[in-house]
Amino acid sequence: MSPLLEAVLNLGPQLAEHVLLCAAAVALGIAVALPLAVWSSRSATVAKVALGFASLVQTIPALALLALFFPILLAARSIFGPDLPTLGFLPAWLALALYALLPILRNAVTALANLDDELIEAADGLGMTAWQKLRLVQAPLAAPFVMAGIRTASVWTIGAATLATTIGQRSLGDPIFAGLQTQNWVLVLAGCIASAGLALVADALFGMVERGFATRRPGLVIAGAALALAGIAGAAASTVDWRGDGRENVVIGAKSFSEQYILARAIGSVLEDAGYGVEYREGLGSAVVHNAVASSAIDISVDYTGTLWTNTLERTDNPGRAAMYEKIVQWEDANTGVRVLGRLGFENAYGLAVTQETAERYGLSSIADLASVAPQLTIGGDPEWFERPEWNAVRDAYGLSFGDQRTYSPTFMYNALLSGEADVISAYTSDGRIAARNLVVLSDPQEALPSYDAILLLSPRVAGDAALADALQPLLGAVDVETMREANYTVDRQDDKWSPARAGQWLLDRIER
Repeated sequence: MSPLLEAVLNLGPQLAEHVLLCAAAVALGIAVALPLAVWSSRSATVAKVALGFASLVQTIPALALLALFFPILLAARSIFGPDLPTLGFLPAWLALALYALLPILRNAVTALANLDDELIEAADGLGMTAWQKLRLVQAPLAAPFVMAGIRTASVWTIGAATLATTIGQRSLGDPIFAGLQTQNWVLVLAGCIASAGLALVADALFGMVERGFATRRPGLVIAGAALALAGIAGAAASTVDWRGDGRENVVIGAKSFSEQYILARAIGSVLEDAGYGVEYREGLGSAVVHNAVASSAIDISVDYTGTLWTNTLERTDNPGRAAMYEKIVQWEDANTGVRVLGRLGFENAYGLAVTQETAERYGLSSIADLASVAPQLTIGGDPEWFERPEWNAVRDAYGLSFGDQRTYSPTFMYNALLSGEADVISAYTSDGRIAARNLVVLSDPQEALPSYDAILLLSPRVAGDAALADALQPLLGAVDVETMREANYTVDRQDDKWSPARAGQWLLDRIER
């Protein structure tokens, strides 16, 4: 079996949840759009406002729309209680339903507005009530156009739903994002093929229903609808856990770079051996991960002291590694209920890196050396770097003013440096590609960057679980930076690339030696 076919066939769980998410989003879109279209057909003001709002939603990038629902739902917890989900299905469902609204609403409003006036007059002449006129005349005539809108909305939603991975909802975006971060193009292609195939199937089924309405053939309508419902029912059935073994599920979160994927899989393997069921929420942003673990939307995450110090505690001073760690432990306990279980043993710090050639050309050994040549250079960073307090601290401490700055995914950032598209990048010091590609990490004599010890966080929901803490205890202090670099490089290298799960198991094997 080819690797691509095997990868596609292994996407059953992601496909099932993708189908359910899209079906629920389109159903909610229909439930909102159709009554609104009827109301709009009777009020020009309502039509203008409704279509304007739906059009406005479409101007918001789907990724941003999905991300916006996390803080919205987090704020809504003060009204609906702490059990309101802030990650996963609920925010993805609401955001995608809004995204599906426009094509359904626009087609329905247009269809109702352009019905033959003589037919409407005839219905009025027969003494039909408004409800009878809608049910017997307007709805049947508008149905083909409404179905065309639903058909378009379904295809749009299936594509946009791949982005739900970023807010913790399992979908066909999982292999796409994981593949992009680890340069596993087989995974990327498998996710794209599955998503495109699902869109084509949905388009064909709803196209059948549309033709049935247009040609007055109820058989086509029933067949298309029945096949679509059967697919949704099959997806729902496949997501049900039939084991009934009573195992508690623990949700492990991970940010969107290789090290996080590896550590998540290593932690998951340890917990599965201890008898826990495990779920993964990967590809999350730094702020989302911490808020998610603090709200128990996820149970476990690996974070870094410098990230929490600057982003969460909003501190700009640098008290030193030990003091920083102790203050973070105390702050989490007092403010969020998150338990800092301990340090894993290595540091993954931010650092500015250049190629050996660039270092020699400009005589660079420290960040201070960059100040005079920065206007001639281009700096590249990951999607968060230029918005982080650390960048502001480094820039201001050394008076850096680069000629250009560009944003890349963590994986492509290194490619940009080697290809010359960027001269300096915000590298990660535990990244195996630094040594493998002979990069130079510039020293930080003013200590503008804090320490970044990797620490294990437990949500308030599992903070008191002694068995879980005992299972994870062997990981604490057991991972040195050299071992982490090796594990990272097995995933990031171009040839003989490992999966994060394999690298995670390798890491555990090294720890147990």
